[in-house]
Amino acid sequence: MPSTPSSPAQYVRRGLLKISDAAVLEAVDALDLRANARISAVVGMPLRSLQQRRDVTTFASTAPIAAVKGLLELLAMEPLEKVIEALGDHSETPSYEQLAAAVDQLLANGSTNDDMVALLTFAIGEDFPAGPHCRRLLEERAEFALPELPDVAPSSSLVAPKEVDAEVREQRRARREEEKKKRAKAPARPVRPAKSKGEKKAAATTPTPVRSGPVTAPGRRRAILTPGEFERFSPEHPFVGTVVLVEVPFDSVDPIVPEQRAKARPALVVAASDTGVLVRGIYSNPATTRVLFQPWRRLGLDHVSYIDGDRIAVALDNLDEIGRLGRLVDEEWNGLV
Repeated sequence: MPSTPSSPAQYVRRGLLKISDAAVLEAVDALDLRANARISAVVGMPLRSLQQRRDVTTFASTAPIAAVKGLLELLAMEPLEKVIEALGDHSETPSYEQLAAAVDQLLANGSTNDDMVALLTFAIGEDFPAGPHCRRLLEERAEFALPELPDVAPSSSLVAPKEVDAEVREQRRARREEEKKKRAKAPARPVRPAKSKGEKKAAATTPTPVRSGPVTAPGRRRAILTPGEFERFSPEHPFVGTVVLVEVPFDSVDPIVPEQRAKARPALVVAASDTGVLVRGIYSNPATTRVLFQPWRRLGLDHVSYIDGDRIAVALDNLDEIGRLGRLVDEEWNGLV
């Protein structure tokens, strides 16, 4: 009897279940999930729980999908880069035969079945154009067959309802009733004097200050800046939403090349002025502060890329000379801001 078709999220969970526990735990143990690490709680807390409890089945089956996707992405990145290289010019929209040949090539060169399962299920979860071919490979090759999701009750206190003793519940009810009685006995608040018609008219004719500059396009979110950033940059500048090539300064000194303090790299402009831009750097390596930069193919980047959550101010003498790779559409922009 054929199994019920899985949703992309179920493929992600089943893919993590298929991968060996040792590979999954090795990946999660390599993550810095300390309290000061810049990672959202919905992702960080389940991963920290997995580090402590070592229960991959429960994590894959019940953790928030963002956490499961994040861990699967770490496992998939190396084989993804290899398959893109193997596919060459066909990496955007490969045929089934081209993808199958690339997978076989990776396996022959030392990649494991775990690598391929991570790659294929991640591509399905991220809705890559080759997703249907990935589903077919998982169904046709016995070595990639995914397990069904088990019935595992969530053990997290964030999900499981807390049982309350009947006596405690009655005490809470009594306290609520007592509070209601106190509020009923409290003197009524004095009525505020109504404004005269003259005051209302004056208030109505007072102009509301409006910030000058272009109006943000409907449907496109406006970046929220800190007061310091807002003093230097405008979130409504025409450059906002453009991916540019700029010299992004390093966070720290490279001991191998200490004299090099910055590197030209792609970056997304989130605010700008006539003297510089506020950007989020785009990198080739993943990190806990970075997420997959979905439009990397469309913008002509030659490898899988990740955009950092930190914003960096870059001073520029002439904005007209800055190299531009393209502009994000509203959906891509809103997914990052």
